[in-house]
Amino acid sequence: MTDVVDSDELLRRMHRARACARQEERAWRERSEQLRSTDPDAARDAAVRTVAYETVITVLEEILTPGKHAEQP
Repeated sequence: MTDVVDSDELLRRMHRARACARQEERAWRERSEQLRSTDPDAARDAAVRTVAYETVITVLEEILTPGKHAEQP
């Protein structure tokens, strides 16, 4: 598992990872909203997963576009 990849391939992989994280974030957000009235515990779990994917997206966006998401005071 020591494949060497060039910078272009690394960027493509990060873009795919960001797209996947966005898709998962949307899916968990929808699930949380659907479960809110019927299963509050499962809705809370889905909401936590949504936040986790939002964090992954934020990190990947900062790597791919440095400085675009400057820290707010």
